Amino acid sequence: MNTKAARGQRDGLPMPLGLQGAFEAAQVFVISALVIVVPLAAVWLAGGFAQKDPSVMARLAGQMWLAIHGVPLTLTVTNGPSSASVETGVFSLLPLGLVLLPFLLSWRAGRRLARASYTDQLWQPLFGALVVYAAAGLATGFVCSEPGIQAPLLASTFIPVIPAGLGMIIGARREAGSWGRLIGVNAADWIAKTSQDQRWAGSYVWAVARSGFVAAMTAISLAALLLAVDIMARWTDIIGVYQGLRPGAVGGAGLTLAQLSYLPNLAAWALAWASGAGFSLGVGSTVTPLATSVAPVPPIPLLAALPSGTLGWGFAAMVIPVLGGLLAGWWFVRTGENHLDEWISLKARQRWVSLPVSTLLLGIAVGVVAAALTGVLFWLSGGSAGLGRLTEIGPNPATAALWVGTEVAAGVVLGSLVAPWLEESRATARATTPSPRRRNQHSE
Repeated sequence: MNTKAARGQRDGLPMPLGLQGAFEAAQVFVISALVIVVPLAAVWLAGGFAQKDPSVMARLAGQMWLAIHGVPLTLTVTNGPSSASVETGVFSLLPLGLVLLPFLLSWRAGRRLARASYTDQLWQPLFGALVVYAAAGLATGFVCSEPGIQAPLLASTFIPVIPAGLGMIIGARREAGSWGRLIGVNAADWIAKTSQDQRWAGSYVWAVARSGFVAAMTAISLAALLLAVDIMARWTDIIGVYQGLRPGAVGGAGLTLAQLSYLPNLAAWALAWASGAGFSLGVGSTVTPLATSVAPVPPIPLLAALPSGTLGWGFAAMVIPVLGGLLAGWWFVRTGENHLDEWISLKARQRWVSLPVSTLLLGIAVGVVAAALTGVLFWLSGGSAGLGRLTEIGPNPATAALWVGTEVAAGVVLGSLVAPWLEESRATARATTPSPRRRNQHSE
């Protein structure tokens, strides 16, 4: 897919493409497993676990590897001699910080496979890689299951392939430079065969999709900033929880790494909180901008940063999704792809009719895209911790996405209406401000 491939040469290891894909997948599996095994072994060697059997630690590492790929683990706890005392649950709380690890490793592998393949051969190494990764997940689920923790074999086989497959495909696309060079279908040639109206419609939809992405990324970035400010403001409480646990140096480092792996989840919860929908930390609990009502939570240091009591200022955080929509509306106007407004203007000559209609439709469209993107994020960030009350953790994806989409839509309407005046002011300022060269000529 690179210049060497175009000249008839092939980059990469001198082996069949299917075997090279299998080798790359094995590398991803080993490296991602080592990232879990090394800190876990350090805590075990420091005496941080009651179990001294290495096989128990090996199974725990395998279970953690499955968990960072999103495989739900079935937990079983027996509290008494009778079957009525058996409690079961599912651990499905995905650490979004760690799921990036197999994704990025697979992204690197996809680039290497793309450099080693021609356009019509890429399926061979990708197929080999995915088969090996699925087999690794199946073997891990089979070996690491025990009476207290069971990994479904079907889920262990196919769910780890999702982040790995996405990483490889995106990495291959990044190396190829275009989907046409990747799969042999030239999108530009296909678009050239369509009518002008279809091209305008397609460019409008694409601009709306990108605007929704801008709104979602702006909102989640501002929510992450709000989370960072909250953590700094409550740093004393967080340190107090650390001191109460007394985990030791190695245990404290392991606890910190585990919390860092869930920081993206907390950022998503912060966005749900800022939207007004809030999130839950167990059955019957609510954390919203107006009030917090939760039962006692596990002694996890970062949970000490939870807002408590009634917050008179909490509603101010709801401006975060609106700001994301405001920026997205401005960005959309700058693209110059508002063909729907042009079409409505032809149908309704009165500007006081066409402008509100096109602007409202734009806000709804961008809001739907932002709601879809953040809804996926909310769904991935929540889950169940297994047993007891902590079976409902995180925001309700549909409710939180609806709140975010509505607020983003309002921001888009404001941003698209204000953007022409802002752009005109910037153009006027550039026209009235002489360039350095003109200033030098004037001084001479």
